[in-house]
Amino acid sequence: MKTSIGITPKNLLEVSKVLNVLLADEHILYIKTRKAHWNIEGKDFLTMHNFFEDQYKQIETIIDELAERIRTIGHYAVGSLTEFLELTHLSEKSNSKTDSATFMKILLEDHESIIIHIREQLDKVGEDLKDEGTNDFLTGLLKAHEKMAWMLRAHL
Repeated sequence: MKTSIGITPKNLLEVSKVLNVLLADEHILYIKTRKAHWNIEGKDFLTMHNFFEDQYKQIETIIDELAERIRTIGHYAVGSLTEFLELTHLSEKSNSKTDSATFMKILLEDHESIIIHIREQLDKVGEDLKDEGTNDFLTGLLKAHEKMAWMLRAHL
């Protein structure tokens, strides 16, 4: 059934494109955070192992909420690794070091990149595309990433 929520079909399509890019970014960040959780070594192993687990669980929730928001506005969420890699603006930067500082710096860069990207989308989604519901949703994502970035930054 067609979505009729007071936003033009063209605008809903554009909003879904914005959200699918974020969905791709979140998946890349999720995998990189899981990698840190799995591969962390050092004197702070247990603390950081648990810290990264907490962060990937938060990202997992964000992923589900993003996909559901895309469906709420009448479009489909991307769901393949190929699509994620095509849409993301993050890199799969690999690192050979397995210490907490290295992992945290890489993840912090990604959170900050997502924060900047979300900020760049707020006026477009709210003002240009007239979707205040998604704009509010994006503001919540922004705050979640700011907090996760703060937690990473506080450890460095």
